[in-house]
Amino acid sequence: MVLAVVSVSFSAMAQDDPTLQYSVATNSFWSNWFIQVGGQWNAWYSAEEHGAGLDRSPLKDFRSSPSAAIAIGKWFTPGLGLRTKLMGIWGKSVRSDAKGNGVGHFNKFWLLNEQVLFNVSNMLAGYNPNRTWNFIPFIGAGFGRSMTHDRYGMDLNFGLLNEFRLSEKVALNLELGWNRIETDIDGRDSFLDPGERGWDSHDNLLYAELGLTFNLGKGTWDKVPDVNAIKALHQSQIDALNGQLADANAEIDRLNNLIRNHKCPEPKVVEAIAAPATVFFYCDKTKSGPSYSRDMVDVRTLAKFAAEKNANVLVTGYADSATGKPDHNQWLSDERAKTVVEEVVGCGVSRDKITAVGKGGVDILSPFELNRRATVEIR
Repeated sequence: MVLAVVSVSFSAMAQDDPTLQYSVATNSFWSNWFIQVGGQWNAWYSAEEHGAGLDRSPLKDFRSSPSAAIAIGKWFTPGLGLRTKLMGIWGKSVRSDAKGNGVGHFNKFWLLNEQVLFNVSNMLAGYNPNRTWNFIPFIGAGFGRSMTHDRYGMDLNFGLLNEFRLSEKVALNLELGWNRIETDIDGRDSFLDPGERGWDSHDNLLYAELGLTFNLGKGTWDKVPDVNAIKALHQSQIDALNGQLADANAEIDRLNNLIRNHKCPEPKVVEAIAAPATVFFYCDKTKSGPSYSRDMVDVRTLAKFAAEKNANVLVTGYADSATGKPDHNQWLSDERAKTVVEEVVGCGVSRDKITAVGKGGVDILSPFELNRRATVEIR
């Protein structure tokens, strides 16, 4: 039975979705507590039956009986926990009668054990809060008392706990366990020689338990923050701020150049208006820029002049080659040209008089932010 449970448990772990598994952060002391209640079917193997040749089946009436259990515990990590378990009430002392048949004498008892739990599913397959089946071996020690015979005895125990997740707060338990107890727990001292060893040197209690686990408070574990992802996010935000700062500095330089190089208009309007008008854009934008509104004043002036003269207009879009891939920069330059074309058409220039060209990513101007532009000129 144990081998079957182990094999099925590991098969269930192998089918876990690895994307749901993750490293966890430490929880507070008051997190990950649980209470368990269950009903048992136990079978006693008394030291006093040594050599009697009795039937060893755990289902025989003379050695089996129902019992109950309650436990409280805490998981300190997803793979390691402690629990205090109380079990018992009904048991049997097994002996043989004069005819060599097994006889079970009722023996009310309790066992109190402190046990270490090992969640092998989380240890080997990684923590998964949605795992359906958790395979949990345990080992522990404690003591017990026969209430029928007023005897005490120390014990060691181990077993397999299988938890089936029903919800975040409730799980169904199937547990198999073995308690190895000092011989007077069933009311009689063993008649074995002091040097006797093996199964019959102690009283043994085997049990199968079906019950429920109730998680108290916070029962899950938080994912450890991805430090690299956080650093990358912060770096991208810093890069974006640096880009905006560079655009602002470029705009300041452009305005300073305009002030330094400002000249009064030439008497001939045609010559003055023949100079190309430029519209600057923000990085990866096609609809706005650091001086978009002011730049459009020059574009509209040139467009109105072209409309009056029925002249041809060339609109050229650019992107900077220092950022973005070539395909994206080509698209970006085309879209910037289209944005300006619509402004020119809105000023009365016939669409068939306008030629729009996208030059993609270029490095014509320095600093490179100034290449994020579109130009309008009369041809």
